[in-house]
Amino acid sequence: MNFKLLTLAVSGILTVGVATSATAVITTSPVRQSTDLTEFNSVHSQGAIAQNVEEQTNIRVYEKASPAVVTVDTDKSNGSGTIISPDGMVLTNAHVVSAGGTVNIILSDGRKLVADVIGFGEEGLDLAVVKIRGQNNLPTIPLARPGSVKVGQQAFAIGNPFGQFQGTFTVGIVSRIDQQRGLIQTDAAINPGNSGGPLLNSSGELIGVNTSIFTRGRGGGSIGIGFAISADKIPAFLTAVREGRAPRVAQARSPFGNKSPQKVPLNGPAVSGILTDKSSVLPTDNSFFDLYSFEGKAGQQITIEMKSQEIDPYLILLGPNQREIAQDDDGAGSKDARITVRLPADGIYTLVANSYQARQSGAYTLELKASAPTAPSRAILQEEGALAAGGPVLPSDNSLYREYTFEGRSGQAVTISLESTDFDPYVAIFGPNGRLVAENDDGSDSTKNAFLTVTLPATGRYRVIVNAYDASGRGRYTLTVR
Repeated sequence: MNFKLLTLAVSGILTVGVATSATAVITTSPVRQSTDLTEFNSVHSQGAIAQNVEEQTNIRVYEKASPAVVTVDTDKSNGSGTIISPDGMVLTNAHVVSAGGTVNIILSDGRKLVADVIGFGEEGLDLAVVKIRGQNNLPTIPLARPGSVKVGQQAFAIGNPFGQFQGTFTVGIVSRIDQQRGLIQTDAAINPGNSGGPLLNSSGELIGVNTSIFTRGRGGGSIGIGFAISADKIPAFLTAVREGRAPRVAQARSPFGNKSPQKVPLNGPAVSGILTDKSSVLPTDNSFFDLYSFEGKAGQQITIEMKSQEIDPYLILLGPNQREIAQDDDGAGSKDARITVRLPADGIYTLVANSYQARQSGAYTLELKASAPTAPSRAILQEEGALAAGGPVLPSDNSLYREYTFEGRSGQAVTISLESTDFDPYVAIFGPNGRLVAENDDGSDSTKNAFLTVTLPATGRYRVIVNAYDASGRGRYTLTVR
């Protein structure tokens, strides 16, 4: 099953490795034999020189820029940022700091400082500036000259992927420039936690602010399609911040722009729609989409099906807080899509009727069926325990964890909650084949408890990992699987 991620999440327990290499290719003529190694050494040396030049550029960019790249932490989320003035102005994404709470900045040397949000972008611009308190001599990264970015040039990203690997440096190129949306596409590895960090040119100048990725798999890892807000959009925003004209409160933001969803009832007649070149376009992959909304109740089990003979349907379901609940490509058989979930809360849910491929046009039907709200079902698994020193740890970040198992069947809908008042819980579920099915850090913007609703992909034994968000997590927890 394939998945699309609309915006960067901020957490995960995946171990991500990135390797780059340069290789010299040597060809020889089959009709000329020689023991003279001059030509071989010449070609080999050129390759080595090219590799050294590339490595030297990488090292120079990192050493120049990394002191001004920071981690941005709040009570609700985290990401990355760029220091843009010696007195402590930090540029980051609005979605990193928009949930509120104290903003803590972790400098590259490990110092932890408090900052205040002083401005947000308008009209969907996912930018914010925070000001570190009491600083006057910090390193900075300059902005690149407007209009200077070209497809094919080298691109470098620095950030804190998965909230655990501060100062990570990745290398790629500018793959595409979306002038209409002001986005730079790059294949430099960008992962959850890189949000708000810099995309740089070979002079160590800021060419963009990393903001989102297109990915496959619920782990949300990089597959080489990342997006950064072009630096061309930054000067006007910074001017508004410095002049006090930028909003001090986060503006309503949606990956779907200003499009209003069509309201549809549960258990109503099938809805007919059509995707055309006049439809809205999903920025991550240029696919067409329509928006629908419905009112749901906690405990309702719903089944949504999107069918078509003309396109490859794709469904995305967002909860009342606009966070992803589920998505599906071919769950209804053939190329049709189906989502079956138990709703976690009362509220208005948003449904994205989409196509798997870019700019695919055609008619489709949509059906939404729901059961009456029910009392919580009998627990499949309920455990109380503690994460304590001396217990098993994840090698990726040295955080403590405990493991539980249960038997599940294909198509079964389960909800998993992990609650604690002592630490920030993190939960993950792995299937019978050992692959990650889903994971979660914070169930909503108002809680640090973890919550998952998943449809099991196969029959067999599942593993649930009880984990802390970071290596400092200790204390009691309650795990429930229903």
